[in-house]
Amino acid sequence: MVVLLKKNPDPNQVDNLVAWLRGQNLQVHMSEGTTQTIMGLIGDTTSIDIDLLKALDIVEDVKRIQEPYKNANRKFHPADTVIEVGGVKIGGGNFAIAAGPCSVESEEQICLVAGLVKASGAKLLRGGAFKPRTSPYAFQGMREEGIRLLLEAKEKTGLPIVTEIMDLSHLPLFENVDVIQVGARNMQNFELLKALGHTDKPILLKRGLSSTIQELLMSAEYIMAGGNERVMLCERGIRTFETATRNTLDLSCIPVLKSLTHLPVIIDPSHATGVAKLVPPMAMAAVAAGADGLIIEVHNDPPHAACDGQQSLTPQAFDELVQGIEKLRPYAYRY
Repeated sequence: MVVLLKKNPDPNQVDNLVAWLRGQNLQVHMSEGTTQTIMGLIGDTTSIDIDLLKALDIVEDVKRIQEPYKNANRKFHPADTVIEVGGVKIGGGNFAIAAGPCSVESEEQICLVAGLVKASGAKLLRGGAFKPRTSPYAFQGMREEGIRLLLEAKEKTGLPIVTEIMDLSHLPLFENVDVIQVGARNMQNFELLKALGHTDKPILLKRGLSSTIQELLMSAEYIMAGGNERVMLCERGIRTFETATRNTLDLSCIPVLKSLTHLPVIIDPSHATGVAKLVPPMAMAAVAAGADGLIIEVHNDPPHAACDGQQSLTPQAFDELVQGIEKLRPYAYRY
């Protein structure tokens, strides 16, 4: 349920209303915009008399929300959420690119790529320490050592780091990680999502291979219900019958998500297409459609990458892409 308050409501009356609602075993989520204050009520609201609420002097209107996701719902929070990571803002008109190799391979490699992508305009460094691979014989990442090397690259470049968590037991290792990425295969690992809800770190939540938009929002709700509202949604391609690309990049999710939620929307054209030459056009299309950011794989030597070299851009190709994005950004769709 959403309670819209009148402009400049009496603070004492607001406090009394909040106290009464909490006495009904409801959580009260306050969202104060420039022109409207909204109270989002979470819990069993079936016993609440809407007509009684509407009769209060400070109440403009009351609406029931039918969607199962409450915290992530734009009706609860009309203004775009802006997430700040190490001085970098994402969402609400703020755009950022996270770039780096699919996996951390060595100190020399990650520090070199970090410096190059920063020089080109990347605001965050991405890199896999723990790698989920289809084959048990494929490179699984450097694990704890990979995180240590990412932190070393951060110290040298100042770039906040984004890396994927694979298992709840690994959470203590992510204490100094700036953004925790939840991969597509873990999007519905609900115990992990619950635990991340009790952290204060930004979460980059990737859409599952065969997940609907509502399922993605419900996974975000798991995190937000725990108290962590710093969630970014990431489209990385969904599995369809098409085989020309690794996955099918669902760019229509950008306007759909923008209408449903206040959370930032990030696009991953690297995993979506699986082909390096397809990454720039899809990245540009995502920018034009109004995405809040991109996460792109960049490797200094793609042919010899430990994994996913075929979809990784060279530093030069990434630099050219960023220049194109800067020219396109003023014309991006605004919601």
